[in-house]
Amino acid sequence: MQISRFVLALLAASVLATGCAKQRAPATKAVEAIEHSLADVRDDAAKYAPDGLKGVESQLARLKTSLDAKEYDNVLAGTPQLEKAVASLKDAVESGKQHARAALASAKTEWSTLNTEVPQMVQAIQNRVDELSKKKIRFKVSKDELATAKTDLEWMKSEWAEATAASNAGRITAAAEKAKAIKAKGLEVEKTLGIESRELTASKE
Repeated sequence: MQISRFVLALLAASVLATGCAKQRAPATKAVEAIEHSLADVRDDAAKYAPDGLKGVESQLARLKTSLDAKEYDNVLAGTPQLEKAVASLKDAVESGKQHARAALASAKTEWSTLNTEVPQMVQAIQNRVDELSKKKIRFKVSKDELATAKTDLEWMKSEWAEATAASNAGRITAAAEKAKAIKAKGLEVEKTLGIESRELTASKE
């Protein structure tokens, strides 16, 4: 009786081992396939969908842990969900790329316009500052306002130099953002100094 139980236990263990051996190959291949698929998109995902990448890598790590523990059932059961997650990650990356391309196109258009407007604005402010600095009596612009305008003008020049450098380095989006900030400040200075903005002049024409 004891021998029969022992034999049955051996048979059961043998069957279990055989089943595990059969599952090991497909489980291993499944994990390797997902790793390969993820490798194709990992660099772009790190740039365009970092949160999604983090989630996928966490799921993959859990599957690899199960694989190392010979829990092949868990690996095979979790593979479809992870494959969907990788596919979603690829979609997110493509969406991110499209958004980046659209943003770059918009930035190029903005920069093209601001690259003309801002230098003209800076020069107009410089001319007005020079003009007011020569006057001993100023009725509409106080001494403090003129001093502030001079400080703002120097800031605008410094920022414009950085914007130009960014553009020359191919960082158009950064250049356009700086240029917009400079223009906004310039509009404030023009108002303080009594300079009619180009937008208002253009509308009158």
